[in-house]
Amino acid sequence: MFQILSLDGGGIRGIFSAAVLAAIEEDLKIKVIDHFDMIAGTSTGGIIAVALGLGLTPKQIVDFYLQEGKSIFANPFGVNSVRRLFTSKFDNRPLIAALKRHFGDRKFGESTKRLVIPAYNLGEDDVYIFRTAHHERLRRDYKVEAWKVAQATSAAPTYFPVSRNVDQLRLIDGGVWANNPTMVAYIEAVGTLGVANDDIRILNLGTCDSIEARSSSLDAGGLFQWRTSALEVVLRGQSAAVAKHVRFLVGDDDLLRIDPPVPAGFLTLDSFKRSSDLLGKAAHHSRAQMPKIKEAFLAHRAPKFAPLHTERSSNG
Repeated sequence: MFQILSLDGGGIRGIFSAAVLAAIEEDLKIKVIDHFDMIAGTSTGGIIAVALGLGLTPKQIVDFYLQEGKSIFANPFGVNSVRRLFTSKFDNRPLIAALKRHFGDRKFGESTKRLVIPAYNLGEDDVYIFRTAHHERLRRDYKVEAWKVAQATSAAPTYFPVSRNVDQLRLIDGGVWANNPTMVAYIEAVGTLGVANDDIRILNLGTCDSIEARSSSLDAGGLFQWRTSALEVVLRGQSAAVAKHVRFLVGDDDLLRIDPPVPAGFLTLDSFKRSSDLLGKAAHHSRAQMPKIKEAFLAHRAPKFAPLHTERSSNG
């Protein structure tokens, strides 16, 4: 088997994903990444994926969100400030500082797992994917500092400024095209690595799916009516479509998606005050899904990943 761990975007709601992984480790007395051959993550899922690749435990990642979330999502000017009409809601310096504290100066290529991290290149108006050196032609991303990859994939429009820390590219959140990165990971496995479709099994963690009653004002609405709904509709539509497409490709038995519904408006990308609720949801749903997780994923132990290019090899 070739097993993929896929982690959706969702801002502070990444607490849910990290806490589910922490519960798996605690209940089953395992190191969860030992059972996955590839990890894909977008936005907050990208931060978690990079952290896992560098050896942080899911419990440490939960602590990262709880310790750093309040400063990352600090908004001293107020939610409804006129300032937000002209600049991002949050300064990215607290996020960068937090990533540097936890990742240090380690490179993306130091990951012990194959990683696939979507971003978007605003300057070239094209998708951008950070990939570890798991194929001969992947000769550049492994040299990038890990914190830069994590910051680029999570630079959500209107929430954070564009990231220009990687080769001066104008990179923004991968959620604009792959909020659920499962299809990206699937294509990487099949297209790049030559894995057979029948050998793929995927655990996909969402960040709690908001159930909205769409206002009738959207039916013929303009910018004003859609101003608070457009981004959420796009992200949810992407994630739902990807889950259904990949389920069709690999079959019901080889895709387990955990993405519990929440009431409309209950959670936002920056709702740090809901951290306890996210931890509670993770505890509940991980408990319910643990038998399936154990049965589906624990029999496989991933072989050690040996990157084809490293800093040492590039330096001769």
